[in-house]
Amino acid sequence: MINETVDKLARMLAESVPDGLRSMREDLENNFRSVLSAGLGKMDLVTREEFEVHEAVLARTRAKLKGLEDRLDTLEQAPVKKKAAKKKPAKKKAVRKKAAK
Repeated sequence: MINETVDKLARMLAESVPDGLRSMREDLENNFRSVLSAGLGKMDLVTREEFEVHEAVLARTRAKLKGLEDRLDTLEQAPVKKKAAKKKPAKKKAVRKKAAK
């Protein structure tokens, strides 16, 4: 598709050349084509389809991020629950009593 576009542009540019340079039209068209191809080749272009795929991925990622931010806000606003005081296991008390004797 890009090659077709480059060919079309090169043809249009060559047709716009003044009448005095018409004899060089084919050479100019080839030069236009190579310059356009080189210029477009340096650009980091993607197809419309690839762009739309990345756009959809970004939309899903934004939605997930929004959900996580909302969840975090909810957790941060919830009252802090104190952990129930843990009783020490009986085994440890027994070991301590034996060590003291």
